[in-house]
Amino acid sequence: MSMITRFKDIMASNIHALLDKAENPEKMIDQYVRNLNKDLGKVKSETASVMAEEQRSKRALHECQEDMEKMERYAVKALEAGNEGDARRFLEKKAELAARFSELQTAFQLASANSLQMKQMHDKLVADIGELESRRNMLKAKWSVAKTQERMNKLGASAAQSGQSISAFDRMEEKVNRALDESKAMAELNAGPKDDIADLAAKYEEKGSDSNIDRELSALKERMNK
Repeated sequence: MSMITRFKDIMASNIHALLDKAENPEKMIDQYVRNLNKDLGKVKSETASVMAEEQRSKRALHECQEDMEKMERYAVKALEAGNEGDARRFLEKKAELAARFSELQTAFQLASANSLQMKQMHDKLVADIGELESRRNMLKAKWSVAKTQERMNKLGASAAQSGQSISAFDRMEEKVNRALDESKAMAELNAGPKDDIADLAAKYEEKGSDSNIDRELSALKERMNK
């Protein structure tokens, strides 16, 4: 597995792990930022290593090319000096260097491609961290509002339950009053019919107190007349 693939997997696993544990978005955001900054340190280190490898490959390629040019110059000088054998040896060395040059060129192209990808990954990670940090306060504020709304919803539900309790109490009170009225009615029924003839007769009976007063008044008048 290449280092680029490995770091892509690291970042993806961090994201998926956080999403799986996203019970508290506020904590998740902070943890996500910490993880990304940790990964950024790793990416920076690997990016620097890949860029250094690119520079080594580039330097080796240039050195090989310079050696090829040097062998060709020596071959020319050998021919000018009449030493065809020496010229042949320089050209043979140049051919060896040409084969190595082809290998170094392939290695340099691969190192350049890896370096470009690592730098792109590094830049994207830096941008993602910057964006997330700039949005962190906004997301936390939204989460706070959501939690406040949740508490208000719970209080609203409690208020609705209290209203139901009052309604139930009213129904209970009505039931008690109805039972009391039924008890009074049953008591009246159990008392039986009322005989009011005695009350009617008492209306026409002479009141003893009034008769005594009348007799006493008459006796007093008789004494005065005498």
